[in-house]
Amino acid sequence: MEKYTFIFAGAGLSSLMTVYEMIQSGLFSEQKILLIDANSKKTNDRTWSFWEKEGGEFDSIVIQKYQTAFFKSNRFSRKLDLQPYVYKSIRGVDFYNKIFELLSQQPNVAFIEARISNYSETNEGIAVETNLGTYYGEKLFNSLYNPNPVASQTKYPLVQQHFIGWFIKTKNPIFTPETATFMDFSINQKDTTRFMYVLPTSKTEALLEYTLFSPDLLKKEEYETGIVDYIKNLGITEYEIIEEEHGNIPMTCYPFWKHNTQNVLNIGSAGGWTKASTGYTFKNTTKKSKEVVRFLQNHSDFRKFHKDNKFWFYDLLLIDILFRRNEIGSTIFSSMFRKAKASLIFKFLDEETSLWEDLKVIWQCPKMPFLKAVWQRIF
Repeated sequence: MEKYTFIFAGAGLSSLMTVYEMIQSGLFSEQKILLIDANSKKTNDRTWSFWEKEGGEFDSIVIQKYQTAFFKSNRFSRKLDLQPYVYKSIRGVDFYNKIFELLSQQPNVAFIEARISNYSETNEGIAVETNLGTYYGEKLFNSLYNPNPVASQTKYPLVQQHFIGWFIKTKNPIFTPETATFMDFSINQKDTTRFMYVLPTSKTEALLEYTLFSPDLLKKEEYETGIVDYIKNLGITEYEIIEEEHGNIPMTCYPFWKHNTQNVLNIGSAGGWTKASTGYTFKNTTKKSKEVVRFLQNHSDFRKFHKDNKFWFYDLLLIDILFRRNEIGSTIFSSMFRKAKASLIFKFLDEETSLWEDLKVIWQCPKMPFLKAVWQRIF
């Protein structure tokens, strides 16, 4: 019976990024690593965007960089200077190809295309059951999201970032390739928090996503109608849809880490790696995967991996507000972006600000909803 040191349940962003960091560290070449996923990751299923300072390690697969970005609402439109940050976009399939090419060169790393039905802990480690058989290992990284623990409680609300995106090609030049539309809240809010997100890749090509931060999903037709209406408002009359994508990202401060055990670490959305207040995954996953590698150098008990910080509480307050009063989401984000420097907001969302810098961002937001949220959390 073959036994692995590390098994990854799922081969999405968090698993692939963690294995990538393990390989880059050079510390795990003697350990046998297995990734299991029902999807071979050969198609483009999503686009990840993130901000960082120039010179990132994934620049070779970045499809577009943005030095500026628009933020829009019904009351104002502002072009944000992102310096010293650059906003970047990566196609999912390009990331998969890059990582799997690296994995193919590692004799200690294997990938099995199989459906996982269950996993359990034994006296000797963990067992992962699939349609192709059972695989055994010492440690498990689980990225398979289970919504039941979140749905079965009310202490930590769930707001979902859900969207449908169309990558379109227009007959006439309409877009500015160097400038993204970060959030456009000028669309009809319909008593929810919804915006358009636009990532041009040329003067005639762009990804347009109709996005909501809300507890409930919509029918597919409503997202698509929103995209069509927005395209018309841009003055576009002739275009073709090149690709489509859709997603539903959980935004919650539920303590997923409490389900970690000595030998099982929940990662990705299953481990609360998504930034709760924004739904951003790529940047957070990069940071978390590096933390995992550092952790493994000195620890073996996964129950000790998580550490609380002040930003978890900030996110908790925003999710509380968006869950109870979803209709004021555009007001909150518009207040934040109206005057504050984009660089400060990005630093805050990266959880790298001092307390004084935190207050400079928070002070821009409407006071009463947050004071009420604090009061409800304390009492």
